[in-house]
Amino acid sequence: MDTIFAQASAPGRAGVAVIRISGPRAFAIAEKITGKRPKGRESALRNLRGAEGEVIDQALVLSFPGPNSFTGEDVVELQVHGSIAVVRAMLSLLATLPETRMAEAGEFTRRALENEKLDLVQVEGLADLIEAETEAQRKQALRVLSGHLGARVEEWRKDLIRAAALLEATIDFADEEVPVDVTPEVDALLTKVGKELEAEARGTYVAERVRNGFEVAIIGAPNAGKSTLLNALAGRDAAITSEIAGTTRDVIEVRMDLGGLPVTLLDTAGLRDSDDKIEAIGIERAIERAKAADLRVFLAAPDETLMIAPEPDDIVVRPKADLSGIEESGISGKTGQGVSELIARVQTTLSAKSASIGLATHERHRVALEQAVSCLVEVDVILQRGPDFYDLAAAELRFAIRALETLVGRIDVENLLDEIFTSFCVGK
Repeated sequence: MDTIFAQASAPGRAGVAVIRISGPRAFAIAEKITGKRPKGRESALRNLRGAEGEVIDQALVLSFPGPNSFTGEDVVELQVHGSIAVVRAMLSLLATLPETRMAEAGEFTRRALENEKLDLVQVEGLADLIEAETEAQRKQALRVLSGHLGARVEEWRKDLIRAAALLEATIDFADEEVPVDVTPEVDALLTKVGKELEAEARGTYVAERVRNGFEVAIIGAPNAGKSTLLNALAGRDAAITSEIAGTTRDVIEVRMDLGGLPVTLLDTAGLRDSDDKIEAIGIERAIERAKAADLRVFLAAPDETLMIAPEPDDIVVRPKADLSGIEESGISGKTGQGVSELIARVQTTLSAKSASIGLATHERHRVALEQAVSCLVEVDVILQRGPDFYDLAAAELRFAIRALETLVGRIDVENLLDEIFTSFCVGK
């Protein structure tokens, strides 16, 4: 196996840059370029020397003997000065060494997966942690990276294996009298696992929103002050404002952090009947996006007829309070009246929606969980047909177990790995 290397810190000029080396020749390389490698799990200040013995830089060198390292292999990290020239010189030097090459995108993490230092769910959690922009995203990614979902999958898997073993024991002794009826224990195991899988699958919808962002649509009639409110919420001129009705023709999106939650605000076209073909398209898109949004903020008077009916969680405020003089439920993007209260209500509503968040965070996770649930439903149907069909029930249980093993990457995931690891940077 090749020894791989790459810059693990962000490219460009910095105070410190980290170069990571992993593989069977990592320690030999460290000896060659430093003269004396520090002991395992220790650090030391060393001069890094080139092929002719010239000093390239002075760096902090750390070594991590496998299998107790990130990749499970021998790993060396060089903390060099973050000069572009220094990093380029070190990478060029490493590229000249035999059986050593630049790492591919995500290859360090892929080796960690192959050496069973991480399961596939943890790999995805690591990718999410690197991409995290808000506090909620960081916390969610860290929960996944911690391995909690993998631990739960292992519990479910053991319960299902136990249920399958009980059924197969009954099959093996079909011609003899079995002293214990296994049906109650099997039913209890299947009921317990089935409920937990269903709850986890439901939680993926919220988890995906935390990972990708909630959508909040601002809705109202033309010239209701939607774009002005969007600009006030965003703290910048994200949308064109005008006294002319119908200025906004397309959906304008502004991404922001509300109390640690990622939120995309949608400024939509004013809702009204229009003969203008372009405006009508904008209104149609506005209605579609508004219906799909997680939350809607309506700018409307109490007696105003709306083209979209508010749902229980939606927020209705009275627009242009600076002109009407309305205090209660009034809002004005121009003066800021009611804006902080609106932000607090949006944050509270979305936080409540986040309460049902699960450990599973990706569409792939939800599909695997739902496949397992579907298998358990089929097992229950088969068990109602009696002991003569227990062999079919046991086979269906194995399909459920297989779905869970796919979730954590034990089997049948080779076609997913390339896609997953291309999202990583080269040094990870």
